[in-house]
Amino acid sequence: MTISATQWGSPTATRRAFLIHGITMSSNSWEGLAQLLVAEGFFVVAPNLLAHAWRRGNTDYRISAFAEDLRPYFVMDTSYDVIIAHSFGGAVAVSLLPFLPKKKETTVILLDPGLEFTEEQNKMNLNQFLKETANIKPIDVHMAKNPAWSRRDCMLRTQGFSMCDRTAVEIFRQNSPWSLGDLLRNVSPHVKITVLVSDPKCGVGICNSEHIPCDVERLTVRALTGIGHWIQYECPDVIMDAIPLPRARL
Repeated sequence: MTISATQWGSPTATRRAFLIHGITMSSNSWEGLAQLLVAEGFFVVAPNLLAHAWRRGNTDYRISAFAEDLRPYFVMDTSYDVIIAHSFGGAVAVSLLPFLPKKKETTVILLDPGLEFTEEQNKMNLNQFLKETANIKPIDVHMAKNPAWSRRDCMLRTQGFSMCDRTAVEIFRQNSPWSLGDLLRNVSPHVKITVLVSDPKCGVGICNSEHIPCDVERLTVRALTGIGHWIQYECPDVIMDAIPLPRARL
């Protein structure tokens, strides 16, 4: 593995957060949320996934390979109080669950994660990827389409596309069937998971709450109203509110 990541805050901070981005994004796309975490006393680490942020890919684009690529961030008893993952990153995070420390209390927050896709949906995702990477939209287009985003967030969205290796399209070809919801059934007693599901009325949402096990202890699902797929851009406070750790109060 080639270490490629962005960090915020002090490595000596008492709390640590690990952020996993989605397809066509990069580690620095977490800038806004990371700054909120630093203000709450976190040291934040966000890796760049394979074939993203100028990282070269390989021939293995199975979700399990992405999870394996991140395992070095957990060696030597390295642990995190909070793991936050968005979209495809949510699928990677679910695949990482077996590797988390068995005795460390960990909060995992999945932002509209891509857990279940039919073959038809996977083909649509593939075609969308090819279309968007072949014709990268400028910042102003993202701003017009997403009025809730900051200009910085729109810039990072465009930047993510420009740094993404188009071989990442293999993600959609090599993960069929795409079915990860059942991995949530074997949650360690030291791990608490919150799934934030976007409002389907607010554009493309990829997580369906019906695909998430409803009888798992320490697993909470919250369907958001008026918030789209890009939860970290549209309403980062709802993510911060899902972190059940002591926080500074006014």
